[in-house]
Amino acid sequence: MKYLRIIVFTLSLSLLFLVSCDKETKRLKGFAVHGLDVSHYQQHIHWDSIAQQDIKFVFVKASEGESIRDSLFQRNWKALKKYKIKRGAYHFFRPGTDVQSQFDNFKSTLSLANGDLPPVLDVEVTDGKTQEEIIAYVKHWLQLAEKEYQIKPIIYSNFKFYNSIIAGQFDDYPIWIARYSYTEPVLNYGDSWAFWQYGNKGRIKGIKGDVDFNVFNGSLSDLDKISFDKAPFSLITQ
Repeated sequence: MKYLRIIVFTLSLSLLFLVSCDKETKRLKGFAVHGLDVSHYQQHIHWDSIAQQDIKFVFVKASEGESIRDSLFQRNWKALKKYKIKRGAYHFFRPGTDVQSQFDNFKSTLSLANGDLPPVLDVEVTDGKTQEEIIAYVKHWLQLAEKEYQIKPIIYSNFKFYNSIIAGQFDDYPIWIARYSYTEPVLNYGDSWAFWQYGNKGRIKGIKGDVDFNVFNGSLSDLDKISFDKAPFSLITQ
């Protein structure tokens, strides 16, 4: 009977976890600046509607690995400019793939304008690489991006991956952390976060289905301070 009770308790916890993961994400109170992140998974978004719902920034998937480009990136990128929502582009990093080729893929998708957020490197898989290799490859991509755009990129990662693999290695870079909770994330080594993706089951008029909800750890003027104040001459503005 003892073991049966343990099994029942374990199954109950698992069911509770599954139910909580499926629960709709509600917008957080206590933060002034709210945002989203999207990719082709959200399909065709009605940005005119999004612009009327106090969404101040949106990160858009641009690329992944050496050759993958998000099929709706250009549409979303141009629409965000049209509706005056601060925009940022991210690259999903594959540690098992050549770093220079990955950066070239990202750069080829992107045109930047004044006020855009810094480029984002999404780091959340190992591809079988060691911690030391991942850190070295991430540093290489960040250096390439910083040289190209003359601004420090943002690093995105989930809470567990960040704390176990890369915490304490990138103190000078803005951190965007994914932790699906209403309790603020606490990062190892006293690292601070600039953006927090607090849920992936958000619902908002203009998007069919779920979308990730985010907040910025500061004011709108603080957000402007980490954005481009002018586009480098080598970049195309639109």
